[in-house]
Amino acid sequence: AVLSAVALFPLTIAVPLIGSVGGDWKISKFKHTVWRKGTRLAKDPSGDPIKASDVTIGSVFHVIPDGLRDHEHWMEEKAKAVVLLVRLDERDLKHVPGRETWAYNGIVAYSKICTHVGCPVALYEQQTHHLLCPCHQSTFDVADGAKVVFGPANRPLPQLPITVDDEGYLIAQDDFAEPIGPSYWERLR
Repeated sequence: AVLSAVALFPLTIAVPLIGSVGGDWKISKFKHTVWRKGTRLAKDPSGDPIKASDVTIGSVFHVIPDGLRDHEHWMEEKAKAVVLLVRLDERDLKHVPGRETWAYNGIVAYSKICTHVGCPVALYEQQTHHLLCPCHQSTFDVADGAKVVFGPANRPLPQLPITVDDEGYLIAQDDFAEPIGPSYWERLR
């Protein structure tokens, strides 16, 4: 194990340097996802659109954009656009300034990509409203804007602003307002 670690150590320096050649191309991939105004939220993996009336308090859905498989690079887009949808009792939901209209009847949607190193955040604890990243135990408070309450992540999970359409299906109001994923991409500018 020690020999393997010593042999692979140069890659920890070389790969980031090689990857940054060519400027901003990596950073720009994380600034935008395929979420657009009016895109329906769909269950992952079935792709079935989600009605707000079907989301009960305490329920959690893994969500992708409706029609995702129509995109040419849909697997890459899915890796960036995956969302965790949770419904809380509205009395438990703290409204983050500037995001008062980003939830719908206690239903909130956050990126599943941890802001520490990009692992999938998907372990939800209903009693505390905490989301846990299994890689390094960063913990996010869903009731309070997915702010970090424990661990190495240094910023909240990006929130997807949602509402409903005329048929009662959950839809995105827009794309994420900030880059998804690890914070270190922002330092590569």
